[in-house]
Amino acid sequence: MKIEVSWFFYASIIVSLLAFGAAFWLYKWVASQPSSNKRIEEVGKLIRNGANTFLTKEFKTLGRFCAVAAIIIFILLPVPIWVGNFRDNISMAVSYLFGTCFSAIAGKVGISIATIANIKAAEASTKGIKPSFMSGFRGGAVMGMAVVGSSLLGVTLVLMLTDNTTALLGFSFGASSMALFAKAGGGIFTKTADISADLVGKVELGIPEDDPRNPAVIADNVGDNVGDVAGMGADLFDSNVASMSAALVMASALDKITGGSLNMSMVFCYAAIGLFASIIGVLTARMNDKENPTRALNSNTYVTTIIYGVLTALATYLFDFEWRIWLASAIGLCVGVLIGIASDYFTNDTKKPVHAVAKASESGPAFTILSGISYGLMSTLPSMIGIGLSALAAYKICEPLGEGYPMFGIAMAAVGMLSIVGMIISNDAYGPIVDNARGLVEMGDLGDKALEITDSLDSAGNTVKAITKGFSIGAAGLTVIALLGAFISEVNASALEMGKEVLTGFDVLNPAVFFGLLVGAAIPPVFSAMLMLGVDRNAQRMVEEIHRQFREIKGLKEGHKDAVPEYDNCIRIATDGALKELIPAGLMTILATIIVGFIGGVQAIGGFITGNIVSGLIFALFMSNAGGLWDNSKKYIEAGHNGGKNSETHKATIVGDTVGDPFKDTAGPSINTQITVVSLVASLTATLFLTFSLFG
Repeated sequence: MKIEVSWFFYASIIVSLLAFGAAFWLYKWVASQPSSNKRIEEVGKLIRNGANTFLTKEFKTLGRFCAVAAIIIFILLPVPIWVGNFRDNISMAVSYLFGTCFSAIAGKVGISIATIANIKAAEASTKGIKPSFMSGFRGGAVMGMAVVGSSLLGVTLVLMLTDNTTALLGFSFGASSMALFAKAGGGIFTKTADISADLVGKVELGIPEDDPRNPAVIADNVGDNVGDVAGMGADLFDSNVASMSAALVMASALDKITGGSLNMSMVFCYAAIGLFASIIGVLTARMNDKENPTRALNSNTYVTTIIYGVLTALATYLFDFEWRIWLASAIGLCVGVLIGIASDYFTNDTKKPVHAVAKASESGPAFTILSGISYGLMSTLPSMIGIGLSALAAYKICEPLGEGYPMFGIAMAAVGMLSIVGMIISNDAYGPIVDNARGLVEMGDLGDKALEITDSLDSAGNTVKAITKGFSIGAAGLTVIALLGAFISEVNASALEMGKEVLTGFDVLNPAVFFGLLVGAAIPPVFSAMLMLGVDRNAQRMVEEIHRQFREIKGLKEGHKDAVPEYDNCIRIATDGALKELIPAGLMTILATIIVGFIGGVQAIGGFITGNIVSGLIFALFMSNAGGLWDNSKKYIEAGHNGGKNSETHKATIVGDTVGDPFKDTAGPSINTQITVVSLVASLTATLFLTFSLFG
């Protein structure tokens, strides 16, 4: 059967529209759920307004940055405007802006539904665990469908309109740069509020987590939305676009050699099937009244995985795709699930590491930190082996197909790993929604039974969030390995035009490569430190404000009805601090890539990307898993183990959770976006580094 890539363009657009239809139906379902508690509605409105205010200010700040970046891209990329084709530069700049807009929309959609679903899930908890779970999950699923639908639609439209894979990298860079800053800004906001609320409320005053007396409590709930919903949506939108872009760059190069469009068709076919499988998985997801919510969330993921595997095998047979590439894609997906299971072992409160940290905490916070860091470091090994084995297996399986196919196999493993990202986002967004719901239940005084239900849902959200973060970090690892292949493809295309020697690999004994390797490996820890110092500085300002309010507002500490906290002050501190801190860390990574390129040329950049990938993956896995471990150790003790609430052991785990918060929700998940941005910047500026470098 002769394959026309246009068939799959249209199929991708149709599936994207189906995803938008599913998102709209789910949105209407969640919005139609009953809610009548005035106090919950009032607090929910405060959260919604705070989240939208932050997002508006953040988008204004990022809009200025993106406008400047678009002008620079127009002047310099893909080649300087005075030596290249004027239209190519316009196409690149427009694609970049297109990517930033799609990424911003992903975050806005998430905020819109999450601030409705949290109210619905809170009120539904009075009727039982099933209706509350369904409100939270379907709220998250709106975002899952909208984000993945828009990423597939965006990639399809850019390629249809430009017929240029380099412009596709520009679109991906727009998505990545927006995601980098959105994740960093949202992460700084949410952890500023969370740390401040916990340290003053729980540790100093011994009041409950979501006590309305705490001035930072609304900012904490706002932070769940701007960090864990809007930032995460932009992050996974970026990962999905980047994996498809890397695969399509290599598929296009292979199709030019072999003739036809078989490889590009395969990328679009598998991506469309992945979204279709997620639509089926989301719409058929259920939970009974006696089921464990963690098991329900995980079973939804496994069902979607099986549907994807069966449908892609059928498509491979029908369209005569290469079975070896299907196998590479299947390996990527299976390894993604295994990485998630490994993360689950180190963070689930039913497993040994959480129990061991809880036990160690009986001796004080120093042992909480020490044991948590140790298990966090141990947790990196299974995932790194999984990423490495999947890349090695995909490479070797596709090697017999000829030159270029081994790296394409790795790219398709990344596409496979991210194929069910619609379900992954649904599970991930569920977490902050039910976390907010738990706070609303406490502030609305809906009773102990409702609080017990939302505690159970929140615990499942924390566990599954650790799994989805491991999954997304693993996918980012394979994606950036594929982007390294895309970088080589871009360099070689330019080298052939300029009559220069093509790249076949990077020799670590080459001093330029080794220089880039060392600098690239140092970027993730510096990037992490800048983000966490931003949280530190901002949280100190907020703690001072909380102390001031408890000191100056009479009756606030005692809970008098006429003593109302000044919630807006804490939201303003978190917002202003996050906007001040979000640009420097992201800008540092972009500038470092460009400086290394101009010093050592494309060889140094190859080393830089490699070092950045290895160091970045280790730091991302360590921080995400250690943070999840500390969080669930605290919740395990709050459930009545090792001394229970308000014991010295509990206070020790709160300190651990305070350290873990910026680990797992600020720096850790931002690193996988950072390594993607570095790889895309390198690919887009490859021609500049070929043209000029000091030692290249």
